[in-house]
Formats: sequence, structure tokens, C-alpha cells
Amino acid sequence: MTKDFDFNELERTLEILKIKMHVKEFADFAIQKDFTTEQIEAVVETFKMLAEKKEEASIDFLLKCSRLPLKHPKTFDNFKFEDVKGRDVERLKSLKTLTALHSHKNIAFIGPAGTGKTHLAMAFAYECCQKMMKAYFIKMTELNDLFNEARKFDKISRVMTSLVKPSCLVIDEVGHCVFDAENTRLFFDLVDRRYNKEGSYNMVFTSNKQPISWRQNFTEEDSLLCALDRIFDDALIFNLDGESHRGLNKEIVSLTTKRVKSTSITELPLN
Repeated sequence: MTKDFDFNELERTLEILKIKMHVKEFADFAIQKDFTTEQIEAVVETFKMLAEKKEEASIDFLLKCSRLPLKHPKTFDNFKFEDVKGRDVERLKSLKTLTALHSHKNIAFIGPAGTGKTHLAMAFAYECCQKMMKAYFIKMTELNDLFNEARKFDKISRVMTSLVKPSCLVIDEVGHCVFDAENTRLFFDLVDRRYNKEGSYNMVFTSNKQPISWRQNFTEEDSLLCALDRIFDDALIFNLDGESHRGLNKEIVSLTTKRVKSTSITELPLN
């Protein structure tokens, strides 16, 4: 009766629910209780529903921890790919597969303001969360402040661990602040630890400066050069040129009004 039933979906569901039960155990139990095919399907569907609920809760938790915008999320689905021209547009679209993350390729989106760099970086991190992988978004100025605070309160180890742990670390707006020598060394330490990290991982950067110009924003050049060597050892760099997409929905209202005669103090009525 249970011999011809496909238990592959049940096996995956049990793994998601972390139930320590082999599919064979369930099959033997079903035979022992003389379950009908409909009863087996009902049990499997129940497990599937519970697994889906658990995945939804896990994804929501990952998104909340990622520091990505949740009210109006930036995704690949709401990015205007039709506005992007060039022979490598398909490579940009293929980022959604997360192949870059699994092959340990870092990503850099370089270009002027308003060309979609941050949207694409956030979309990549959002997709990681949807695939049950941890992502974390931070601006370069925030990273600088975080390093300063960690040094002040002796929390460098804890901060570094929190930044190394995510599968995907997005650092936005590289070049908007200057790292002192110690923070530059901490930046290298972060990059180095992630470079030697096991499993699926990568880093995503956005900047309006080409990487060769990043040295202007770091004080300790030797550490920076070592960091850049690891970042771009195996990386995808997308140069985004074009006009800003910001302000496309703005309305400019021009009006002409009649000049109003000013009233002198002597003309004001007395109470």
C-alpha cells in the first residue's frame, strides 16, 4: 500500500522541521497502522504545511536581522532591468541565482549616484535571506563608527565575529568616509577572515569610485592593498553608467502670484 508512494518530499520536510525520523520509520508506521493512501497524503501535507510555516518564520527573522528595508524591500523583481543596456545585462540578471555567493565571488557595483548600485546590492542580500542564508547590510560610514566603538569599549572580537558570520556581507557607499590606520587594519582583518571562511559566502560593495581610488579613504596603505588583493582576487565588477534614476517621479509646480503691498507699522490698526 505504501510501497508505491513517493516519500522524497516527506524526507526534505522532516529535515526542515529537524525531526529525527527516517522516512523508513514513517513507512513502517504507516504499514503497521494500515494507513490508506489518502491518510498518508494527509500526513505528508500536514508536515509540508508546518515546514512552510517554519521557513517563512526563519526568512522573516533573517530579514529583520539583515538591516535591509522591509516596508519597501529592494529586490531583483522590482529592479528596472529594462533601463539597463549593454551586452552583459544577462550576467546582471543572473545574480539572482546566487551563483556568485556559492562560488565565493565578491561583487562590486561601481557608478555615479542613482544608477541602482544600492538597489542591486540590497536585492542580492534579500535573495540570500529568501534562500535561508544570513545577510547583513551596513554603510561604510556605519562600519567606521562600529570599529571606533568596538575599539573604545574593547568589543573588537565580538564585532568582528558578527561581521564574519553572515554568508553575505554588503558594504554600501565605499569612499564616503576616511578610515584611520587602526580601522584600516580592522577592515583588512575583516576581509581576510571572510576570505578564509568556509561554506557559501561573499562580500558585496557599492561605490562611486573605482577600486583603484579607494586608497584615498584609508590611512594604512599596506593593509588596504592586502585587503583589496583579497576582495578582488575573484570578483565580479559591474560598472554602471548613465543618468540618475532618482527624482523621476518628482513634480515641479511653477506659479506666478500678484505682488502684495507691504504694510508699514504706522498703518497697523490700534486696539
